[in-house]
Amino acid sequence: MKKGKLNLITDVMGVKVGHVTLDHVIDEKNAICTGVTAILPHEHNPFLHKVPAASFVLNGFGKTVGLIQLDELGLMESPILLTNTFSVGAVLEGTLAYMLEQNPTIGDSTSSLNIVVGECNDSYLNSMRQLAVRPEHAITAIKKASPGNFNQGAIGAGKGMICYGVKGGIGSSSRIAEHGDHAFTVGVLTLTNFGRAHECRIAQWEQDYLDKPDGSVIIIVATDAPVDARQLKRLAKRAAIGLGRTGTHVHNGSGDIIIAFTNAYTIPHDSDELCVTQVVMRDDHPLMNKLFQAVIEATEEAVYQSIRHAETTTGRLGRVVQKGVL
Repeated sequence: MKKGKLNLITDVMGVKVGHVTLDHVIDEKNAICTGVTAILPHEHNPFLHKVPAASFVLNGFGKTVGLIQLDELGLMESPILLTNTFSVGAVLEGTLAYMLEQNPTIGDSTSSLNIVVGECNDSYLNSMRQLAVRPEHAITAIKKASPGNFNQGAIGAGKGMICYGVKGGIGSSSRIAEHGDHAFTVGVLTLTNFGRAHECRIAQWEQDYLDKPDGSVIIIVATDAPVDARQLKRLAKRAAIGLGRTGTHVHNGSGDIIIAFTNAYTIPHDSDELCVTQVVMRDDHPLMNKLFQAVIEATEEAVYQSIRHAETTTGRLGRVVQKGVL
């Protein structure tokens, strides 16, 4: 399918991405090789202007925050933050502090706040026990988030991640779903930390096994198509097909989690209206199948982009994970 102008999740108008990368040696055994990535659904306050959203858990070996309420209400009201497994709490705290500053009524005269955080285990390269990611890093990642181009590979939350035995991290891609006079964009961002080298469908590298945990992948699907939360869950499920095309077996200890949202319309936090009127796409319209295809293609390429853009990285215990050449 046709790609977006930048071939990034930010081809979906209004979506912003920001990174904070932590990369330094502590001593001969320990090194910090991690970070935070923030995805903002649009240019407005996400609490006051919520977006339809859904999640799909392909394999639940993960420590995410916020998915229960997201699926219950079909709405997302915060940025999406990505980091390492042991830093979910710190990132949650930082994001909460940022959102409280932006919204003085939260926890006072209005409701509480549902923050969404995803993680992967980067402990092969990163001294995760050092708890290097602090709340202020989450705040900085949110504030640095911008539309347009952003770095991929060993950056932000992807700094210490490994994919198919070589360096992985942040990858992104986009596709245009077209039918007649209608065209919608689907963008995908992946945090890749999964798979063994021999599983990869398009390349195999000499180092077939690293003594590391099974890993995980977080997939963020964004679109400007007018779909609701139920339809977004259907899109999220198709991301699993794109992931499978790359070759992964979805290991026992892998957290494979997909979060999908649309910013085609927003739901206001404050309203005295009894009913909410939404215009959404028919399930049986030909464009729905185009959106499915767009998610699958963009997810597959986003995985490869995370490898393509990553660089050889040295982490704790002097461990080196090589760049994979695709």
